[in-house]
Amino acid sequence: MSSCLGPPPAAPVAVRPRKDRSLAGRLALSAAARRGVRSRTEDVHAWLAERRRAHVFRVDRIPFAELGEWRFEPGTGDLVHRSGRFFTVEGLHVEEHDGPYGDGPRREWQQPVIRQPEVGILGILAKEFDGVLHFLMQAKMEPGNPNLLQLSPTVQATRSNYTRAHRGADVRLIDHFVRPDRDRIIVDVLQSEQGSWFFRKSNRNMIVETAGEVPATDDFRWLTLGQIAELLHEDDMVNMNARTVLSCVPYQDASPGALLSDAQLLSWFTGERSRRDVRTRRVPLASVRGWKHGVEAIEHEDGRYFKVVAVSVRAGSREVVGWDQPLIEPVGTGVTAFLVREIDGVPHVLVQARAEGGFLDTVELAPTVQCTPGNHAHLPEADRPPFLDAVLNAPEARIRYQAVHSEEGGRFLNARSRYLVVDAEGTGAALDPPAGFVWATPAQLRALTRHGHYLNVEARTLLACLNAMAIRTRGEV
Repeated sequence: MSSCLGPPPAAPVAVRPRKDRSLAGRLALSAAARRGVRSRTEDVHAWLAERRRAHVFRVDRIPFAELGEWRFEPGTGDLVHRSGRFFTVEGLHVEEHDGPYGDGPRREWQQPVIRQPEVGILGILAKEFDGVLHFLMQAKMEPGNPNLLQLSPTVQATRSNYTRAHRGADVRLIDHFVRPDRDRIIVDVLQSEQGSWFFRKSNRNMIVETAGEVPATDDFRWLTLGQIAELLHEDDMVNMNARTVLSCVPYQDASPGALLSDAQLLSWFTGERSRRDVRTRRVPLASVRGWKHGVEAIEHEDGRYFKVVAVSVRAGSREVVGWDQPLIEPVGTGVTAFLVREIDGVPHVLVQARAEGGFLDTVELAPTVQCTPGNHAHLPEADRPPFLDAVLNAPEARIRYQAVHSEEGGRFLNARSRYLVVDAEGTGAALDPPAGFVWATPAQLRALTRHGHYLNVEARTLLACLNAMAIRTRGEV
């Protein structure tokens, strides 16, 4: 006999707060902690030196003909891996038009570019010790790093790596990020990489907390945000992948205001994206104009910008202990800088809407200055990047932060930039800046890192440095 009472009532749906209100305080406590429970900051150098001695690390330049795993593809000349995985070096044709109807100044060029369509994972594991959040950093070797070993995320892996296309060992701790506990996610956002050298490359930037035991290994150390902030003041210490993840840490916004409201800033940025017209198409590497192909390098005919080279690698601490690969090698050290000023007592930085051929969208927010000075030395002053000379000629008293940081060592060889935060006084940076530039607060930039493809990777490094400056000064952001 059927019941006349109808179906049982549905279980109540539980809603939760949109934000973890306790997280900001926990992050601030970690930022204020200059001493870690598991490691002392002053011991990090000795630990890295010990890890260098513990493994065999060697990187040798080789002619392209000695690449065993890579070949120039017949017909296109593209540089490809025999498995069809990892990445390829191809050609890129770029046309950039300015103006609301694409009728403004026009630039056009061709160049080699790295195409890596798969999304990698850059993940940092977090865990509380004695009530303080610590973050698991890895001493990771990358063939392009000038000092080989730097502080890296817990996991730094392409899809080809963690699906073992290289037939090597499993990536340690990858399960925390491939299948994260959604109740313990602190950061999870797709972010871009260098649009000048990558074609539409994105990585998943993640911080995930764990309450479980994490197997201890000699290549990993737990550090607080305060300890990492100290290390961000040192040259070639914290690698690019760690810096981009750290820039996304959701510190509490304590800013009392800004020159532009958030809505005004987003409207300005949307307008910049709308008025720029950047058209790109992939072309065969063999046909790229203005570049010459040699036995050991593909380089620009004027000797500027960068080269494509090949290396053979031995690395005892990696999932695969030996391999060969192409790398991009810049010509010269870059300069990447924020001009900073206080407006009604609130710190602001000058950002630009920068177009790069490899971006997924037309522009992203970039530092005030981002270039390799040698690439512009032959140009008249009027054609050099705005504010470049002001940054290069800044007296020591106006430099608030400086350190030389390496770019992504897995794809770039000896790619280093001098990162600076410079007081804008005397630079001509007015409250009403030139077209394409705007004043924004660090808090506004931090809010934008919750979304992908707003801040470019160089701006995210400088944001991580700004956070480190605030931590060193006040013990919190």
